[in-house]
Amino acid sequence: MEATHTPVSVGAVVPDFEMETYEPTHGDFGKVSLADLKKAGKWTVLVFYPADFTFVCPTELADLADQHAKLEKLGAAVIGVSTDTKFAHMVWRNTEGLMKNVKYTLAADPTGTVSRLFGVYDSATGLALRGTFIINPEGKLVSSEVNFYNVGRNAQELVRKMEANIHLMAHPNEACPAKWTPGAKTLKPGKDIVGNVESALK
Repeated sequence: MEATHTPVSVGAVVPDFEMETYEPTHGDFGKVSLADLKKAGKWTVLVFYPADFTFVCPTELADLADQHAKLEKLGAAVIGVSTDTKFAHMVWRNTEGLMKNVKYTLAADPTGTVSRLFGVYDSATGLALRGTFIINPEGKLVSSEVNFYNVGRNAQELVRKMEANIHLMAHPNEACPAKWTPGAKTLKPGKDIVGNVESALK
């Protein structure tokens, strides 16, 4: 894999980007831009996948569809992205049975520009690896996960990470421990809990 520039890192502000899309909710084409999503106060969830009409990909996008309503309720715009065209997205979504419940945006990145921005473009194949990225409403990248072609993701964990990041944006002096879910105890980093995290979680 090679990139023409350094991919954006977790904690950094993501440069604005725009992609053409297929919008399953109204069966038409459109565009999505990070600038517009930030203006709307949205969290942005980008889910890169290798290609339409493949094998693991429809299982992942169907799993994501099952969690889409929860992510929307949390204030997230969910965008599936591959290097296929918007036309391929339309045909795949409307022919593959596993895609029938996909209602989120499917974005086209045929030049690999946005895939390169996030470091998931594979120049040997022209495809994107399985990358999941959460961008907060201020445009900062707060979560990054990248899998190789042969390992599918779990959208429930994506929801959990969204919930944690939303909590931490409202409570920046706290930290979420492993497997944290809403309502569970958080940590308040400081000298008093160094070496005493077990007690702090009780």
